[in-house]
Amino acid sequence: MFLQGCLSVQTYDAVIIGAGHNGLVCAAYLLKAGYSVLLLEKRPIPGGGCTTEELMPEEAPGFRFNPCAIDHVFIHLGPVVQELQLEKYGLEYLYCDPVVFCPHPDGRYFLGRRSVEETCAEIARFSPRDALKYAEFVDFWQRAIGVFIPLFNAPPKSLIDIAGNFDAAKLADLGSILGPPDKILDFAQTMLTSPREMIEEWFDCEVLKAPLARLAGELSTPPSQKNMAFGAMMMVTRHNPGLARPRGGTGALTQALLNLVQSLGGVVLCDQNVERVLVDDSRAVGVRVTGGTEYRAKHAVISNIDAKRLFLHLLDPQDVDNANPALRERVERKISGNNEAILKIDCALSEPPRFVHHNHQDEYLMGSVLIADSVNHVEIAHNDPNVGKIPDANPSMYLAVPTMRDPSMAPEGKHTLWIEFFAPYQIAGAEGTGLLGTGWTDELKNQVADRVIDKLAQYAPNVKDAIIARKVESPAELSERIGVLRGNYYHIDMTFDRMMFFRPLPELANYKTPIAGLYLTGAGTHPGGSISGMPGRNCARVFLHEQQPVLQTLKDAGKSLGSTVKSVLNL
Repeated sequence: MFLQGCLSVQTYDAVIIGAGHNGLVCAAYLLKAGYSVLLLEKRPIPGGGCTTEELMPEEAPGFRFNPCAIDHVFIHLGPVVQELQLEKYGLEYLYCDPVVFCPHPDGRYFLGRRSVEETCAEIARFSPRDALKYAEFVDFWQRAIGVFIPLFNAPPKSLIDIAGNFDAAKLADLGSILGPPDKILDFAQTMLTSPREMIEEWFDCEVLKAPLARLAGELSTPPSQKNMAFGAMMMVTRHNPGLARPRGGTGALTQALLNLVQSLGGVVLCDQNVERVLVDDSRAVGVRVTGGTEYRAKHAVISNIDAKRLFLHLLDPQDVDNANPALRERVERKISGNNEAILKIDCALSEPPRFVHHNHQDEYLMGSVLIADSVNHVEIAHNDPNVGKIPDANPSMYLAVPTMRDPSMAPEGKHTLWIEFFAPYQIAGAEGTGLLGTGWTDELKNQVADRVIDKLAQYAPNVKDAIIARKVESPAELSERIGVLRGNYYHIDMTFDRMMFFRPLPELANYKTPIAGLYLTGAGTHPGGSISGMPGRNCARVFLHEQQPVLQTLKDAGKSLGSTVKSVLNL
């Protein structure tokens, strides 16, 4: 409950907490439907984890960095870019090819190209057998992805939306994946295994298995994690839809969304930290920000932050208990995450890293570069953080040289280096010390960064001398900057038991909450983290259904039937 002050209160149809890319996507769809929208962002700039910033203006002027997200894949598995016509608002995607380079300690290397055939030819250099199996592997996962796409692009409990997303090609994919009972059971068993088991079932050569395991680990779990076999598809998505980056950096997506939102009359206010969601008569009616200003919402308050912070920090406990007496305890105890986070290193370079022991070609740096010496190397990189250890004795890492594809991000002839290193949020034995009690200090983060660079220099010996300046961000600093609990950039683990209608909890899985007028979006909702815009779009669809349930259902049913019939009849 709350008391309205005597000052005038600004009122909008919807107030969105957080101007990350999903919040902006959600706002765009609501604005296009005729609703007024306010977005409140606690940082000085919008975008959340989807920004491009000049991180070191004094030490490295003119160098622009992506502090978080860099590679955009999943947004191309949905219709957001096309439906919102973001190219009209300044967005241009640059596709990378090659897409992956992973040097092996013995001088061999994996080079993944956008073309499956060309990738198979690269694999055949060290394993003709694995090259043949790789083509089959890609075919299997592309058909599986064809089945997943309709599920990703619909609210998880909306059968009409899901059915409407299946065209003839996706129905064919579904039929080819399923089939007789034994085939269905085999597919189910595959999905319940780990990426490591699946990779080792298909392939022999460590030069191929290690990068596949490292990319599977991008879902923030070790390769041996059961029920995570779908992580093995991460390399396959780099063939289709492909690995893309916005020209000008990942923040160009945010800027295009801002341009669209503002052109439609949407309002985005930064430096606005929401302290309380206001509830009156069991309905969310607005928010209060630091300083006391209140903003009213006629129809919806939409949270782009994780469910734990929303229900445990931003709502009056009595308001939550009135809606569902069990919810606060379920949110606190059932929504859990592992201890893995990211130590991020951004460097300004005088020249690109040169992998002189691995037939160096500048084009190899076009996409992602992986330091993954073996599957076990990757396993340690994920297991150690979960028990509070820093895996820096022999670091594995994911890096990119964005300026190889987009020279506009640095002064002429210069380059930027983006390094992601998995590290624990809470360091074991260091509880109560360092930033936020995590054990992380400036001295420690730089010591770890030194060891990461030392490892990289074993492959690219020039990298140390090429560094003009660097910025290191510890997991605790990442958590503070973008506002995620325990450094979990996905809000909640991306394990199978936290996906679809389990994300974040079954009773919260369709973007609605037990409090009327309060909705969820963002990485902690279906289909999860990464740059996709799908949670924002799906949340908007649920809101619109709530406002005009009969009309919207008829529209969706008509669209679903029409698109399916048209596809099946090949019209």
